[in-house]
Amino acid sequence: MKHILLVFFLFPILVFSQVNFEKAQQLFEEGKFEQAKPMFEVLLKKNPSNIKIMECLGDIAGRSKAWDEALLYYEKLKKAKPSEANFYFKYGGVLGMKALEVNKFKALGMIDEVRTNFEKAILLNPKHIEARWALIELNLQLPGILGGSEKKAIQYSNELLQISAVDGYLSRGHIEEYFKRYTTAEQQYKKAIAVGNSKKTYQKLANLYANKMKSPDKAQAVLEEFKKKNDN
Repeated sequence: MKHILLVFFLFPILVFSQVNFEKAQQLFEEGKFEQAKPMFEVLLKKNPSNIKIMECLGDIAGRSKAWDEALLYYEKLKKAKPSEANFYFKYGGVLGMKALEVNKFKALGMIDEVRTNFEKAILLNPKHIEARWALIELNLQLPGILGGSEKKAIQYSNELLQISAVDGYLSRGHIEEYFKRYTTAEQQYKKAIAVGNSKKTYQKLANLYANKMKSPDKAQAVLEEFKKKNDN
């Protein structure tokens, strides 16, 4: 009888919490982060070990450029679920963004941790696409003395090619474009279009023509080709 009464009294509370979570989640998905945040915070107080709520709050903090707050949530998530690759990826990404805003001396001490978290994400999920993109960018942006390497960037691009052909070609095109090898970049983006046929692939080639190769006519032709293919 006691168990029945307990369920009877707790059921409305559980339903109310579920409704609140669904409402907060809806606001989050609609990009209404300022409205969603206080709702998630209330829910977290009631259930401080809820991973999904912590992740949403970490994501909101990251989108708001509240780096330290986001890092606290992602650090808790890594400890709560150390086998989840995305928590390491998100932690590394936020730490990398923070490194861009602090003085150079302090940023230098953060680079290894950024790289380690991205590499951990790949270790836990060998098919993690975003972590490889992040490592490509890290290796392009860092000078060689700090661990930057075109060779490593190409290595991760080749790995992407095995997981997702379109990401492989796009990432290699990005590397070639970064080093101003525009003709080679053009070839890679065309390969990406051939396998992906997405707006992103066409846009990358159009941007290359317009912004780097100074060929606005070619850029326009690429965009018109995409429009024509998708109108049919």
